[in-house]
Amino acid sequence: MAKRRADRIVGPLRVGGGLLFVALFAVSADSARAQIRYSSGQNAAPIFEGWQKGPDGTVSMIFGYLNRNFEEELEIPVGPDNRCEPVPVDCGQPTHFLVRRQRFVFKVVLPKDWPKDRKLLWVLTSKGRTDTARGGLLPEMEIDNGTIAENAGAGGVLAEGNQPPQVVNGSGPQTVTLPDPATITVSFSDDGLPKPRPRPEGAAAAATAAVPPDASPEVLEALQNRQPGVRVRWVHYRGPGKVTFNPSKAPPVYGKVVDLTTQVTFSAPGTYVLRALASDSQLETMYDATVTVQPARR
Repeated sequence: MAKRRADRIVGPLRVGGGLLFVALFAVSADSARAQIRYSSGQNAAPIFEGWQKGPDGTVSMIFGYLNRNFEEELEIPVGPDNRCEPVPVDCGQPTHFLVRRQRFVFKVVLPKDWPKDRKLLWVLTSKGRTDTARGGLLPEMEIDNGTIAENAGAGGVLAEGNQPPQVVNGSGPQTVTLPDPATITVSFSDDGLPKPRPRPEGAAAAATAAVPPDASPEVLEALQNRQPGVRVRWVHYRGPGKVTFNPSKAPPVYGKVVDLTTQVTFSAPGTYVLRALASDSQLETMYDATVTVQPARR
């Protein structure tokens, strides 16, 4: 039986010239304190995060999603159930959906003459439900690195001068045959911002002890992101089967290049996109590695 707990969707709100994000909680009719938690069986909903204007005049629409499950990851191939409109159906969106809220997952770069009243839609159908994220050039939906820092990772005000981690190198496309694993590597550098915060002796241990045993994935990730340095992890972004990373992430590294070499196994043939995410606790950089997995030899 599915466990139940409250879902939360975060959205932007323009207040006094600033962009704030507010949390909307869904609670049961029986009690305002009731929490609903589903381990599986729920859908994934697309979310429009906002838009950015590039130095060349192009416009980027940025999307994320909420997988309402706490345990079940969903697979929704590009097509009628996972499509963008009116640009090509495949606009770079994920087909594998990690659990819970995933912010600023992908962006679609549009031409500089994109009409201000034209919408870009991301439509998802899963578990019998269809949801649509509508991207538009509303002034209150324009975002910058400050907005991203306040709503991703550890949150807080963007450190002055902070820039996202930079890709040093990463694995190129490769082909493996089942059941052989693939080996992927990636390296990131960083500008050393934000700087580590001084912490009283024993503070880390006390914070760890205070984490409840049933803490949500969002809470656990937020606590990890408060550690100084750049952390790198691999996630399954596209591909039809189950993916296992060993290891899936590297411990935080401050002040030097972060390297992560990972062995990956696959449960089914197909083309997979594996995404490395490097976060300095405020800003994030992505790197995609493509692996083609062929059926086992007979």
